[in-house]
Amino acid sequence: MIRLAVVGDIGAGKSYVAKQFAYPVFNADVEVAKLYRKSRRCYRKLNKALPNYITSFPVKKSELSKAIMGGKYNLKKIVKIVHPEVQFRMNDFINKNKNKKIIILDIPLLMENKINKKDDILIFVDAKKKEINKRLKKKINFNLKMLKKFKKLQLPVEFKRQQSDFIIKNNFKNNSIKKNVKKVLKKVLQNDRNCPRY
Repeated sequence: MIRLAVVGDIGAGKSYVAKQFAYPVFNADVEVAKLYRKSRRCYRKLNKALPNYITSFPVKKSELSKAIMGGKYNLKKIVKIVHPEVQFRMNDFINKNKNKKIIILDIPLLMENKINKKDDILIFVDAKKKEINKRLKKKINFNLKMLKKFKKLQLPVEFKRQQSDFIIKNNFKNNSIKKNVKKVLKKVLQNDRNCPRY
């Protein structure tokens, strides 16, 4: 099994690019949302760590936002609780798809939490800062202060780029992305990892 891991800046379009490979995708953000909605165990842990903020089940986004903005270390507390649960689900996903030729890992803190393995093929999604900011500002729940808190948890974007095997330029145009993904996929299947940019 080949493990492709999609990395890049917040808002660079990693999840969209991941889907274009047309292989099973493990999307950590989707799994986290499921945990907040369905996992009472996760709720109990969050309630214990942040009793002044997390008070109801399913866990509400508004409560999480207040918690993140309400204390310097609250985001780290949340990550510490949620991360092991996500990793457990990721391992389950890998086991279920062990006979697939390729799987895609779309995990924002993949490198930060040292989830990636030596043989993983890292694909960096490269998008212009101006485009990223324009798209983020269009989101209903956009909050610049919160974005900065999330960015503090992440490794520098340039470091991720340097560590990657392939770079896919995302100009947010469907045809262009699909073409670029196709090229990378062809190279991966040919086992060529000399970091071309697409």
